[in-house]
Amino acid sequence: MIVRKLSDVEDVEWGNGLSRRFLTLRDGMGYTITDTIVRAGTTSALEYREHLEACYCIAGSGTVIDSAGDEHPIVTGTLYALDKHDPHQLIASPHEDLRLVCVFTPALIGDEVHDLTSEYSQY
Repeated sequence: MIVRKLSDVEDVEWGNGLSRRFLTLRDGMGYTITDTIVRAGTTSALEYREHLEACYCIAGSGTVIDSAGDEHPIVTGTLYALDKHDPHQLIASPHEDLRLVCVFTPALIGDEVHDLTSEYSQY
């Protein structure tokens, strides 16, 4: 059994926020669970070419823009899933951080960070 508290995991600075990775590849579960903070007022161009991701908003608000340019509001209680390695933009509200619980498959090694200098980043 694996039991971890937020105080047990390290913060990984990923460019526009923090990712606290509760499960990683070394845990042998086949997926990663994170508690992710997206800083207020930031826009992140993202794409995971090797991972699928689902995000559930537990605090804050923002918008995710899909590759077709459609905007989807994110508020507490909203889930979005990137089921096709979708390029997307994640925008946090200018007034508050966005907090997401995210699941990645396959599992992250644990120290990956986004490259926000390119059009779309990847792990």
